[in-house]
Amino acid sequence: MSEQQTRLNVFKTYKLYVGGKFPRSESGRVYEVSDSKGKWLANAPLSSRKDARDAVVAARKAFGGWAGATAYNRGQILYRVAEMLEGRRDQFVREVADAEGLSKSKAAVVVDAAIDRWVWYAGWTDKIAQVVGGANPVAGPYFNLSTPEPTGVVTVVAPQDSSFLGLVSVIAPVIATGNTAVVIASEKSPLPALSLGEVLATSDLPGGVVNILSGKAAEMGPHLAAHQDVNAIDLTGATEGDLARDLEIAAADNLKRVLRPRTEDFAESPGTDRMTAFLETKTVWHPTGSLGASGSSY
Repeated sequence: MSEQQTRLNVFKTYKLYVGGKFPRSESGRVYEVSDSKGKWLANAPLSSRKDARDAVVAARKAFGGWAGATAYNRGQILYRVAEMLEGRRDQFVREVADAEGLSKSKAAVVVDAAIDRWVWYAGWTDKIAQVVGGANPVAGPYFNLSTPEPTGVVTVVAPQDSSFLGLVSVIAPVIATGNTAVVIASEKSPLPALSLGEVLATSDLPGGVVNILSGKAAEMGPHLAAHQDVNAIDLTGATEGDLARDLEIAAADNLKRVLRPRTEDFAESPGTDRMTAFLETKTVWHPTGSLGASGSSY
C-alpha cells in the first residue's frame, strides 16, 4: 500500500466581472485580502481607472436591451440568481464568515437573507410601475398618464461592512427597475462580491448589466462620479473621510442622480425607495373626444 500523500489546496484566482467576462485588472495589480483575524485569504484585483471605463462601456452597451426587456422577464432572471445562489450556499457561507468574522451559523443567516432579497426584488419588477405610475386627473379633454423609466447607468459604491447582504441590497433594486450597474465592491471584503459575479454569469443575466470591480473606491470613485456616461451614483459605501462629499461634487458635472449614504440595517425588510431612487417619470398627454387620435409626450 502506497504512502498517503498530502493534497495541496487549489487556490482560487479571483477576477473582475466586466461585460459578462472575467478579466484581470488592466493594470496587473492585486492586493491582499485578509479575514477578520488578519489571516491571508486571497489576492484580489486592484482595479484601475481603465477598468472603470471599460465597466461603464459595458454597462451602457447592455442598457438598451435590459431596459427594453419586459418587467416579467427581468423578474425571472432575478429569481434565477436566487436559484443559483441557493445551489452555492455553502461557498458563500464560508466567504461571508471569513469576510465579516462571523460564525458559520450567523453567516448562514446572512446568506439566506441575501438569497431571499433577490426573490423579494424579483417580485417587484412587474409591480413598481403600478405603485409609482398611473393616470393623473387634469383639466381639459386629455388623458394624462405617468410611467416610470430607468435612469440609465448607475455606479454603486457597495457597503464596506456588509460584504454580501448589503451588496445584494444595493445591486438588486438598481437592476430590478431596468438600470445597469458598475459596482465598486467592499475594499476590505471583496471576495463575496467577486464570487457573486460567477453566479450572475450563469443566471441568464445579460453581460454588462452588472459589472463588479474590486479595489479602492477613493481611486475609482472620482473618475466614475465625473464620467459623462454615468447617470446616477449610489454612495452607500462611501463612508471614508470626505469621499462621499467629493464624489457628490464630481457627480454634479452632468447632473447625476445621487443617493447619499445613510445609516441602514440591511437585515431589515427593504422598502421601495432604492428602486424609485433610480427611476425617471415619463408623462404622456393624449387628447380625447373630438381632438383626434394624435397625442404628445414630454
